[in-house]
Amino acid sequence: MRRLPVYFLLDTSGSMFGEPIVSLNNALSGMINTLRADAQASETLWISIITFNREVKEILPLTDLQSFQLPEITCPQSGPTFTGKALEFLCKNVKNDIKVGTPEQKGDWKPLLFLFTDGKPSDIQKYNEFIPKVKKLNFAVIVGCAAGNTADVSKLKRLTDDVIRLETTDSNTLKQFFSWVSETIEHGNKSIGTTDKIQLPPPPSEDIIVI
Repeated sequence: MRRLPVYFLLDTSGSMFGEPIVSLNNALSGMINTLRADAQASETLWISIITFNREVKEILPLTDLQSFQLPEITCPQSGPTFTGKALEFLCKNVKNDIKVGTPEQKGDWKPLLFLFTDGKPSDIQKYNEFIPKVKKLNFAVIVGCAAGNTADVSKLKRLTDDVIRLETTDSNTLKQFFSWVSETIEHGNKSIGTTDKIQLPPPPSEDIIVI
């Protein structure tokens, strides 16, 4: 069975400390449970979770959905948002993870990327440096999520045309967003092989806006 790799880059800088990081953990857990209920997704989905603040950490390497065990994601009480460093880390991982097709065997499907942040890159030079490198990785879709009033939409727009704006980082909004993410992944899983670019489903509420 060919794999559909899905990468999550999650902002865990100091501004996410407290209720936002708790809400993020709960929303991710709900998303995984939803995806597991989809028989096709259980067979094809592989998920990687990478967090970034001052440091970039691979919380979970690319793992098949059936074996996936979501660890608790934590964040410091303060600190910068090294989004550029996260993109650099992502580039290395994708190049190592993705199985390229050969005459004898088909490779992985085009991967999906979801980048979630409630701020803006602290390392803007590195961020700008790695934007074109990420775009060359041939993702089927790159979704940028700007969560809350301090998130910089313009920086995400440099990375992708598909940017989602969340009004808040409260529990209900994050739950709705990651439910939308699971719908996007399921849609992509069913359409792989028939299209080069995944069409995003409509936003689930007024608190979640496609920009």
